Amino acid sequence: MALDDAALAALFTNARTHSSFSAEPVSDESLKALYDLAKWGPTSANCSPARFLFVRTPEGKEKLRPCLSGGNIEPVMAAPVTVVVAFDPHFYLKLPELYPEADVKPWFSGNPDLAEETAMRNSSMQGAYVLLAARAMGFATGAMSGFDRTKLDRVFFNENGWKSNFLINLGHPAGEELPARRPRLGFGEAADFA
Repeated sequence: MALDDAALAALFTNARTHSSFSAEPVSDESLKALYDLAKWGPTSANCSPARFLFVRTPEGKEKLRPCLSGGNIEPVMAAPVTVVVAFDPHFYLKLPELYPEADVKPWFSGNPDLAEETAMRNSSMQGAYVLLAARAMGFATGAMSGFDRTKLDRVFFNENGWKSNFLINLGHPAGEELPARRPRLGFGEAADFA
């Protein structure tokens, strides 16, 4: 079933990166529903390495502040929620549960370089699923890098060993007029046939 033009516009053609949000809070139930939708996006061998930290308390935001690049401090502090898209470097320990039809855990447990590459690639996809699921649910989003990964991981993930990938600011739209869409590369510049 193909999505109609309105759904495609909400997810892609009319969607924009938001840097301001309304003051309306985002509930626990909404964040759980967001995860429960995004978790169904595919990953290689169903490895699902992404882990998500929803930073939304004043204390959490203050812990995040010194990890941010200067230009990202204001948008992050103003967003009701900042999602730290991270990954578990030992994601493969869950593979017997997530991929029970074959023993694929040894692919990664004995190869830390492959495990790291797989975790980064697949958690990036899973973060994109969160962003699109949030748009589908009517939230405004703003993805960003621009932070000190080592510092953030030390502050938030010292105990569980997760590693950060990127951030997504999330909240309800503020109703402001969004900027015009920036250009994108045409097919001939970014794609080809083989």
